[in-house]
Amino acid sequence: MKCIVGLGNPGFKYRKTRHNIGFMVVDHIASDHGWKLSKSGFESHYTVEHLNGEKIILIKPQTYMNLSGQAVKKVMDYYDLEPEDVVVIYDDLDLPTGKIRLRQKGGHGGHNGIRSIIEQIGTKEFNRIRFGIGRPENDLPVVDYVLGKFPKATRKEVDVAIERSSHAVEDWMKKPFLEVMNTYNQ
Repeated sequence: MKCIVGLGNPGFKYRKTRHNIGFMVVDHIASDHGWKLSKSGFESHYTVEHLNGEKIILIKPQTYMNLSGQAVKKVMDYYDLEPEDVVVIYDDLDLPTGKIRLRQKGGHGGHNGIRSIIEQIGTKEFNRIRFGIGRPENDLPVVDYVLGKFPKATRKEVDVAIERSSHAVEDWMKKPFLEVMNTYNQ
């Protein structure tokens, strides 16, 4: 079984914000396959499905970003998942808007959702899809930037990157994550 985690904040006011890109990717995967994250549990909205012969759980933690690790830990414990069975999709200020980068381990890089996951599961070694949102300009505070929406001028590149992230997740159902990294990190 594999777990696909999209990070974000619950509630309508955060729906299309940069910080919710993980939710957007998970929603895209679900929509492509006609699935709905209609179950509630593990402090998440989730669904359990099959994709390319692999049983998967898609989750969107409802704990708010800073406590995402609580939800991830509950799912991992319940389904007896190892860190290598998990991929976390989240926003990254250090990548240009629309650029994705896959990694198998690393620090939190200042991202509170990743920090929470590392603290809760006790390791930095889990799969990630970092989704570039760029950095704020004109001295805009980071919190206002990440909780802001993508401008229309970047919508096309964001949509392309959402699609690429979804394909990377689907490829992971068929190949080791390292192979998927080599394909998508170009």
